[in-house]
Amino acid sequence: QVQLVESGGGLVQPGGSLRLSCAASRLTFTFRSYDMGWYRQAPGKQRELVARITSFSSTNYVDSVKDRFTISRDNAKNTVYLQMNSLKPEDTAVYYCNARIPRSANDYWGQGTQVTVSS
Repeated sequence: QVQLVESGGGLVQPGGSLRLSCAASRLTFTFRSYDMGWYRQAPGKQRELVARITSFSSTNYVDSVKDRFTISRDNAKNTVYLQMNSLKPEDTAVYYCNARIPRSANDYWGQGTQVTVSS
């Protein structure tokens, strides 16, 4: 069974930075075959896509995090990262890692990591 393990969450003051990591293991296909994404879900809200990096390393971001967050991947380490700068209270949420191969049943989630932005 595919495993995605997130780390790097925590409590940070507004304007601060965090770097999330997601390590993948037990993959059916090579890590580089997967589109990797970071989603988040705040209390009482739907889960939303924050950032995605495709197998070709093309990236896209939700408008609210553009110019503040950066997604990257290290295929040699089977890991995807989310660098989050200039954090705001509205970034507070549980952040989930996702691995998928488009148009297939290969779609997996991590357990989530809490990010809290508060003074």
